[in-house]
Amino acid sequence: MSGLPRRLVLGIGGGIAAYKACELVRRLKERDVDVRVVMTAGAEHFLGAATLQALSGQPVRTSLWDASAEAAMSHIELARWADAILVAPASANVLARLAHGFADDLLTTLSLAASDRPLWLAPAMNRLMWAHPATQANVELLRARGAHVLGPASGEQACGEVGEGRMLEPEAIIAALSIFEAPQMLAGRRVLVSAGPTHEDLDPVRFLGNRSSGRMGFALAEAAAGMGAEVTLVAGPVALATPAGVDRIDVRSARQMHAAMLEHAPGMDVVIGAAAVADYRPEQRQTRKIKKQDDRFTVTLVRNPDILLDLAALSPRPYLAGFAAETEALEDNAQLKLQAKGLDLIAANLVGEGLGIETQDNAFSVFWRGGSTVLPRAPKTDLAVSLLRIVAGQLAAKGGRGT
Repeated sequence: MSGLPRRLVLGIGGGIAAYKACELVRRLKERDVDVRVVMTAGAEHFLGAATLQALSGQPVRTSLWDASAEAAMSHIELARWADAILVAPASANVLARLAHGFADDLLTTLSLAASDRPLWLAPAMNRLMWAHPATQANVELLRARGAHVLGPASGEQACGEVGEGRMLEPEAIIAALSIFEAPQMLAGRRVLVSAGPTHEDLDPVRFLGNRSSGRMGFALAEAAAGMGAEVTLVAGPVALATPAGVDRIDVRSARQMHAAMLEHAPGMDVVIGAAAVADYRPEQRQTRKIKKQDDRFTVTLVRNPDILLDLAALSPRPYLAGFAAETEALEDNAQLKLQAKGLDLIAANLVGEGLGIETQDNAFSVFWRGGSTVLPRAPKTDLAVSLLRIVAGQLAAKGGRGT
């Protein structure tokens, strides 16, 4: 991973997710980041300044009208001191005020005064508040002005509802900060990434699928964009937010993913097949729901097209990276797939025992022709940066695309 900002202003908006700011400050301090905390009036209803002062080792600012602090216009000094500003949680109210240039409290005034510094926003709110057109318009406006929007994640919310709007966990936010600080090793490159599972329909209500969360592919897309690449993401059916600066195409089946990948691969410098694509599909999709009748029910499966193999046959062909999820003989199976698919690189991992599928972290053995390395267990966001550093290095050595 690349270095984090050394001096960070953490703005905390009002919302129940404010409690995560304590852990965020602690984790940042562990990485030697100097953190100064600014709380909105809403945040003070959820969190005490004394706790954050103890964790950060610095006084917590809560008001634009603090006479002692503002005697020397210290909101300007704080803006000049910061390498970056992070607002976490960024409530719907904070997003709206930042989008429209309000300067009616310390956080918004500071953000305007530090408009030449990177601004990261980690939204947190109810799912319907997040989905509201006004919020989405504010987010798009902030993105257009250069703000980096981190998340939100999808899941159970404090209000009891389930959906998109959860603030990212502290480790995911820190990993994202590191990505955006990464050297522009892929500047000028075009990158195509596949992510998530595929669903092969058996009838109108049932399908064959797998437990892939899509997190690894989404992390790769986000990291590639952070490293300066123009990124297209082909995503299977997952509940993940589109990374900032990434063009997303949603598909469902293996054949749809095959078509999308082959359509967009020409002209790409790098293609990364991180999706867990179904090898087989039902030979026939029933038009009506299959009713329970006999004790046994037989489904005939047929092979799906091989996306990586067909990508490797392109001419000119991009640099091609794939993944191998194995339960045994990791190196042997990975090397076999590397050769059989005509890949430039393969990242292999063992699945099961809390690794790989449905997890936030993973560990990889990475192989390429004439070399290999091991990436120890780490968050998938960290692994994405490490993998792309390898890819960027090989591209530079080859002077362009794949073999």
